[in-house]
Parts: sequence; structure tokens; C-alpha cells
Amino acid sequence: MTVVETGTAPPALAANAAYILRGNDIGTLTTAAPRLYPHLWSWDAAFVAIGLATVSVPRAVAELTTLLGAQWASGMLPHIVFGPDEGYFPGPDVWGATAPSGARTSGICQPPVHAIAVRRVLDAGRRNGGADRDLAERFAADTFDRWLAWHRWLATARDPDGRGLLEIHHGWESGMDNSPRWDLAYAGVRPGLDLLTGRERRDLQHVTDARQRPTDGEYRRYLWLVHQMKEARYDDVAVRETVDFRMTDVFMSAVAALASDVLAELGDEFGRRSEADELRTLADRFRAGVLSTVSPSTGLARDVDLRTGAVVDVPTIGGFAPLLSGGDAALVRRQLDLFTGPHWCGHPDLRYALPPSTAPGYAGYSPRTYWRGPQWPFMNWLLYWTLYRAGHRDEALSLRSEGLRQLGDLAFGEYYEPHTGEALGSAHQSWTAAVALDWLIVPPR
Repeated sequence: MTVVETGTAPPALAANAAYILRGNDIGTLTTAAPRLYPHLWSWDAAFVAIGLATVSVPRAVAELTTLLGAQWASGMLPHIVFGPDEGYFPGPDVWGATAPSGARTSGICQPPVHAIAVRRVLDAGRRNGGADRDLAERFAADTFDRWLAWHRWLATARDPDGRGLLEIHHGWESGMDNSPRWDLAYAGVRPGLDLLTGRERRDLQHVTDARQRPTDGEYRRYLWLVHQMKEARYDDVAVRETVDFRMTDVFMSAVAALASDVLAELGDEFGRRSEADELRTLADRFRAGVLSTVSPSTGLARDVDLRTGAVVDVPTIGGFAPLLSGGDAALVRRQLDLFTGPHWCGHPDLRYALPPSTAPGYAGYSPRTYWRGPQWPFMNWLLYWTLYRAGHRDEALSLRSEGLRQLGDLAFGEYYEPHTGEALGSAHQSWTAAVALDWLIVPPR
């Protein structure tokens, strides 16, 4: 591995990050973390593939191939592909999802970042040349229709009215499980069954500080929603009609806009002009949807509770969705000023100038609790890559340098306490190691 200029990052960071990914590799998939998350998570796998591509293009291709092997006939990519570990809760018995043959999966999805991973793997193969180039190009071309099916499913099943805002039925689908974004929706979830009592929460075995994790009350709501979707046999229409949680997810919609643009570029490269045009139309649709939610007073994008019509006006990282989707230069500039200013990355009490998942000044801010305050390294990378691609290079390179400083503890935490820099959640997290490798090995471009 050749490490590019890293500023204050310790020399051992790249070697340690590669060691983490090797240690979490169980053959056909990389577990999200060795103990707490012993399976493959959908958007984790995309970031893991980005990191793997810096050390082994074939292994990165294998990671994404495993995920595609669990794709549902509808086109959906499930948020968990279960490996051999039987101790995880909720496991495949709870989900009862049988749509794909030969794979055990959950029944919901996560943000569609995967086209970005395909792009990065392809770029790595082309940099390396030879067999890596041939493999990466063949993989990108051969799987294009699978990724296209995923985007089409999102556009039809989760945005049936064409408003440009994806609908989710569980906070887990957002990837930001217990964010204050979902408090209003969860307040309306009334579990008809207690599906938690008698079950052992694995997360509390490995993260002994319960403040870092969702409460049992929250988990009961999570499990009730799974039960409702299972009862509806994961039928898209039936779920919309019966589930107690129906929210538009502005951040997921922005990811869909960004990823559709990226997949369209791949379509251009491989002679799929008609499909590329279709994807750009989708990108424009989701971009417009995101922009329609922006608060004139705060400048942040907002989610909507589709059951009540209530607009969720809380300051979380999700509000910066337009930084991913773009479409309004003046708004993006306003958001960048807010993002780098004293209420977010420039907050004087932060150890590193990186975005907390919830604004420190918000009443519901909790710096040790999952998506209610901590900083997430993969999110720093996603914003870095998007901003650099869009030409906002000073802001992007600041995220890279601060992100590498944060990861200099070599703990590769799941998330980090914003004020002390303490690694929280699961240690040896795969996607944290993966983004460190990409920052270290791949020159900004």
C-alpha cells in the first residue's frame, strides 16, 4: 500500500485499518463488526467495498456480489444478509423473510449508496490496470441491471406518487436508527405485542454503557414494526396500508439522487444511454423532492410524517441532505456556511471539526447516544467525497484531515463522542476502517 499525504494521521493507521478488514472477513462477506454485528449490512457493505478496493479489487467485488446474491426479485436490497452466526437478535427467525432463494435476509432496506461503491471499485481497478481493471470493468458492466433494478424499486415502491421523497417504514431503513428525526413517528407506534421480553439484546452485551444504545422501550417499537411488515408479507402496498411508521426520509432521498447520477455516469461508460437518461430523470426527481422540504428559516431539509402530515423540524445531520443532492447553488452555499459554522463542525466544544449527528444546541442532543449526537466516520467520508466531487474542495479536505485525526486512536469505533473524541459503540467497525483506507490510499479526486 502506498499512503498519500496524511497530515497528522499516524503511520500505523493504514496497516491497522487493513488488519481490521482482514479480521472481519469471514469469506464471502465482511461482518460489520466482529462481535456486535456479525452479519452483512447493506450500506455498510458499500463502504466496506470502497475500503477493500484499496487493497484487493477482487475482494471488493466479492463483497458487492454477496450483497447482490441476496437481492429480492422486486429489486430491493435487504438491509441485512445473515451470515452463519446464530446469536444475533433480531435474527432471520424474527424477520421471516423468504423472498430471495439461498439467502437469509431482513425484510427492509437501507440508503442506496451502492453505485458510489461500484464507481470507487471501478476507479481502483483502472488505477491498478491489468487483471484488476478487467475484473472491475466486467463487474460494473455485468451488474449494472441489478443496481438499476434497485433504483427502480425505490422509485416505484417507496415513491409511488412521484413526489421525489422516499418513504420508509422503520428508522432502521434510514440507517439513523434512533435519530430525533423519528421521535414523532415512534411516539405514535403502539406495540400490540411485547416482542422483547425473554429475548437477549446482544448490543447490550457488547456495549455495557446503556446510554450509547436505544432503550428497551424503543426496541419494543422497532420489533412491533417488524412484526407488522412480516404480517403483511413484506408486500409494498400492504405495508403502506398497515404499518404504524410512514415517514419521508429526506437524507435517503438525497442519497438516491446522488447515486442515480453516479449510476447514470456508469451507464454512459458502458453504452447504456437510455438507462442513463432514465437514471438522470430519477436523480432530478429526488433532487427536487429534497429541495422542496428545506425550511426557509433554518436552511435545513426536513422529513414528513405521512400518517399525520406533520413536518419534522429538528436539527440533525439529515438536514444537510442538499449537500448530497445539490440542485440549488445558493442553498448549498448557505448550508456549507451553516455546516462549517459554530452550531455544527465549528462548534467550539468539539474535539474534531466534524459533524455531530444532532446539533449540540438541540434539547434532544445526547453526545454518547448512537444517532442522537455522536460523530460517525463513514458519514464524514460520504460528505467528504460528495463535496469534493461537487467542487467544494476546501470543505471536503477539512473533513478528510479532521476525520483522519479522529481515527488516529486506532480504535476504529462505530461512532465517536464529539467533545472528548472517545470511541463509542462497537470497536473494530469495518466501515470505519474502510473509510480510513480510502482517505489514506486514494488521492483526493
